[in-house]
Amino acid sequence: MGAPRCARRYVEGQRLTTEEIMDTHAPIRQIKKVWKSIPTMEGAGVRLKRVFGFREVPQLDPFLLLDCFHSDNRDDYINGFPWHPHRCMETITYVLDGDVEHKDSLGNSGVIRPGDVQWMTAGSGIIHQEMPKGSAKGRMWGFQLWANLPKRQKMMDPRYREVTAAQIPAVKTADGATVRIICGKVGNVEGPVKEIVTDPEYLDVSLPVGKTFTHSVKPGYTVFAYVVEGEGHFDPGRNPFKREAIGDNYFDMQQSCVCKEGTIALYEAAGNTVVVTTDKSPVRFLLISGKPLKEPVAWYGPIVMNTQQELETAFQEFQEGSFIKQGAAAGHQ
Repeated sequence: MGAPRCARRYVEGQRLTTEEIMDTHAPIRQIKKVWKSIPTMEGAGVRLKRVFGFREVPQLDPFLLLDCFHSDNRDDYINGFPWHPHRCMETITYVLDGDVEHKDSLGNSGVIRPGDVQWMTAGSGIIHQEMPKGSAKGRMWGFQLWANLPKRQKMMDPRYREVTAAQIPAVKTADGATVRIICGKVGNVEGPVKEIVTDPEYLDVSLPVGKTFTHSVKPGYTVFAYVVEGEGHFDPGRNPFKREAIGDNYFDMQQSCVCKEGTIALYEAAGNTVVVTTDKSPVRFLLISGKPLKEPVAWYGPIVMNTQQELETAFQEFQEGSFIKQGAAAGHQ
């Protein structure tokens, strides 16, 4: 597991007491559905695991897709994601180990290193490439999340944010959890990514054995957790029959209340508190939330619009060379 290049900063976070957890003013989010990521291939032949994508829309609104790339074999990722367009959505790349080289039509270029985040808002249109290079030992590990943009801001100017590991604070809660705050707030500490239209929160949480992590979330927001390593319980009831679950196969009779590596837990919309506990194993997970857009989605490939007509226009502009509206490449298509 790759460690960020910076020295972590710790402050005391806040957590709910048992009395507060039971208080009706702080209802706990229950799990709506759990499933496991599945192997697939993307780009020019990158092997990865898809947590959710086109088939799950609009269950995770405003989020569209989450991929996990994790391999010690360079052949699984070295061909990367050559030049391709995006429009009217955001891509958020979070690297745990290895390097990813990137370039885009705004003239940006650089390397995403362990612990870094690239938050790219495609807006009216951008063309970029992402080429994983891995670590000195050949490992490549990270995630890419896609988030939709609302209709009124789909054609905003593209913007591009590089957040280094040193800029991401790590909070240690009173019960021993370590939380890297990419976006959002834990206690009085805020992450470096702000002013995102879907008001997201993106946390990387590590919880030791026999501990509890409690965190406030906004009522009505979409909330999900993805297990990176280990295993944990993501709702206090611990009853696997109280939620929808997709088994490994049609003969799977081992329904469990424990969420293990590669599992996503999608929460019900009601409630404003998430509670995660561990028993004999630690757990590391991503906790992500955002404001649902509740708009139509017309999505094909790397372009996400509201209508099929808008989608057709976007593809036509790409073919005609008028796709880029702003930036270094706008006058040279």
